[in-house]
Amino acid sequence: MIKITHVPAPSPEMNRLRAAAALIPIIEAGLVDSKISTTRASLMASFCEWTTGNISDDPYAVKLAQTVEIGLERVKATLAAVDH
Repeated sequence: MIKITHVPAPSPEMNRLRAAAALIPIIEAGLVDSKISTTRASLMASFCEWTTGNISDDPYAVKLAQTVEIGLERVKATLAAVDH
């Protein structure tokens, strides 16, 4: 496990990853509470997936991308359960 001792400076990549990481629980809660449609949740999840597409070698970015990917798996499972 990588221990992060500092928060990296803002960059477009880091800002997108941070936004995606923050969006995952919002998507999950919206689906569970039926406050967002599955279509909207899918679009939001697509953004999150896009942010993990081309990650630099920065350990913080890699770890954050992994966190987003784990969250996306939960969102996809929730979407599958809601659709059926």
